Amino acid sequence: MRVLVVEDDAAMASMVVRGLRRAGYAVDTVGTGADAVWSIVENDFDAVILDAMIPAPDGFEVCRRIRERQRWVPVLMLTARDGTDDKVRGLDAGADDYLTKPFAFDELLARVRALTRREPAQRPVVLRVGDLALDPATRSVHRGTTPIPLSAKEFALLHELMRRAGETLTRTYLIEHVWDVAYDGGSNVVDVYVRYLRDKVDRPFGRDTIRTIRGAGYLLDPEA
Repeated sequence: MRVLVVEDDAAMASMVVRGLRRAGYAVDTVGTGADAVWSIVENDFDAVILDAMIPAPDGFEVCRRIRERQRWVPVLMLTARDGTDDKVRGLDAGADDYLTKPFAFDELLARVRALTRREPAQRPVVLRVGDLALDPATRSVHRGTTPIPLSAKEFALLHELMRRAGETLTRTYLIEHVWDVAYDGGSNVVDVYVRYLRDKVDRPFGRDTIRTIRGAGYLLDPEA
């Protein structure tokens, strides 16, 4: 098993590398985000232990960049930050697990074992309807070759419409799947976000793929 340790603190890197080698892993180490991206893209690792706060690009950006380049090696992110927002940032960027400093090395080792026991990660399916493509892994949307920036809710709504392309989805269904069952606002929030989506994914391209089904809901037309 080959592991890459990305850590700019020499003492921390040395401790992690020694422990992993004692456990029988082959270990490489780098100290910057730029070196991490290059190493992961150019080599095959079974796992990456990635510190979040490294010289640019930081660990969050390293995760995003390697996922964009179709590298699906399991990533365990390490950081001194223990706030929920930082954990969410790391996981949303593409990390598979998250461990805060200080940590017990035995726990780190157990997490690495768990990551490397998993089946090799498969690239999440890119949803395509005509020339509209949505990539759940990189959270990106393109119409042809043109990127379309979306907010988190816009992305989630488009994901649901594309996942069920050709089906009429009621406002209640969309609220339950894009917002949640506890949402207590009005159903017109769906209409508002559909309008936002049309202004971004349809109208600038002269398309009309998001259809209103009067009295029923909305449908993403795969034939439009």
